[in-house]
Amino acid sequence: MPEHQQHRRDSSGSASGDVEKQDVSVSEDVKEDVVLTYQAVDPAADKRLIRRVDMRIVPASMVIYLLCSLDRSNVGNAKILNADKGDSLLQTLSISNQQYLVALMIFYVSYTLFETPSNYMLKKFRPSRWIAFLMFAWGAMTMILGGISNFGGLVAVRFLLGMFEAGLFPGMVYVLTFWYRPEERALRIALILASATLGGAFGGAIAYGVGMLNSAHGIQAWRYLFIIEGAPSCAGAVLVWFFFPDYPETVSWLSPAERELAVERLKGVASLGHHRITWAEAKETLRDYRLYVHYLIYITISVPFSSMSLFSPTIVSGLGYEGLNAQLFTVPPYAIAFCVTVAVAWMSDKYEMRTLGTSISMLIAGVCFIVEGAVPADSFKLRYAFFVIALSFSFACIPPLLSWLTANLRSTGASTLAVPLNVSIGQVGQIIGIYIYKANESPGYPTGHYTNAGFLLVGAISVIGLRIMYIGRNKMLAPGERKWRL
Repeated sequence: MPEHQQHRRDSSGSASGDVEKQDVSVSEDVKEDVVLTYQAVDPAADKRLIRRVDMRIVPASMVIYLLCSLDRSNVGNAKILNADKGDSLLQTLSISNQQYLVALMIFYVSYTLFETPSNYMLKKFRPSRWIAFLMFAWGAMTMILGGISNFGGLVAVRFLLGMFEAGLFPGMVYVLTFWYRPEERALRIALILASATLGGAFGGAIAYGVGMLNSAHGIQAWRYLFIIEGAPSCAGAVLVWFFFPDYPETVSWLSPAERELAVERLKGVASLGHHRITWAEAKETLRDYRLYVHYLIYITISVPFSSMSLFSPTIVSGLGYEGLNAQLFTVPPYAIAFCVTVAVAWMSDKYEMRTLGTSISMLIAGVCFIVEGAVPADSFKLRYAFFVIALSFSFACIPPLLSWLTANLRSTGASTLAVPLNVSIGQVGQIIGIYIYKANESPGYPTGHYTNAGFLLVGAISVIGLRIMYIGRNKMLAPGERKWRL
């Protein structure tokens, strides 16, 4: 029996703690016998395995990220909930709009600081344990928000909420690298990311219902909102602890043959989950200049992602829709965005066109933002149509971009560090997105639209430039060397 197969059998039969302690180095070379072994696998067996893995990982990840999105964004609902009765978050705590903005900003500060450390802890303690801890912690922080009484409490708890939520999305992307080949990730990332749009829809519906509880037992409705939406995360953490999968080599719900296949199909294209992070890998990752191009591109897509997430109702209200109608007309853009995001991700994976999926989506969104900013302010229907397209493709460019990054990470250290660094640096774009839609520019908001367009078009050009760089690197490879993915 070949040595790598003997090691795999030993690993799959050991306890997960023992697997964690093994000091296994990551090979950078793709061996011909490994490639031939995977290519010789029964396609039907491969599909059955992927279906089993999908059923265990994707729905659970979507629900977890949905709960995270609810607990992150419900402060926006609380801000205006029962404001007509003087019982909103701002009115109850007697804080100004500027103080509210500070509370939002502090979330991004802690989010940026703790993303990379959180991914390291996920690697150290195993995904199921660490994600369960994060879920329980952010759920508890959300419930505690229901009991705050002043601005200081709001800022402190929002800081802690950002700290615990920081590791989830990069952690989810990281976990996918343990289970899927590069060409299989974009669609899964898209489904997880798209669940955030569902969070926005559910959040509004829940807030509407909870608003009916205002003053029940002398408690404002926004306090009920935090408590009700934080509780499912705490309860779900128990299920994640016991049932969320860690690594293919350790799970008990796969047969020995399936575990062997799950590991074999990733050889040469991904790092195994149980491999240790070495300082040499960390230094190499931090010094790899090409990764910083990925990070800078992520900033360009984070600006429209943030601004659309925060200001969609405001933009819609500038299109002639007011009150509840403004909320109602934010539903179609997000419904269409869900479909477009999944479709672009599926095509990017199926046809190995991650760079084209990203750059074309960014180009379409950028042009639509230019049109939206240029047409007359009273062209409501035309502006709404271009708003729908712009929002949809602003979301759609993210999954293939993340899939492209993970496809070109070739060691445990690179996967552990590069993904959270990418998202952390992208927070710069999220912060920019907070400020670009100015109230005094209603209803046209030219600054916001043109700023989004500028970042997206620069990002599209940068993606093409990075693609050309990878093509050049591939031409210089020796026969048999692993190619960079496009």
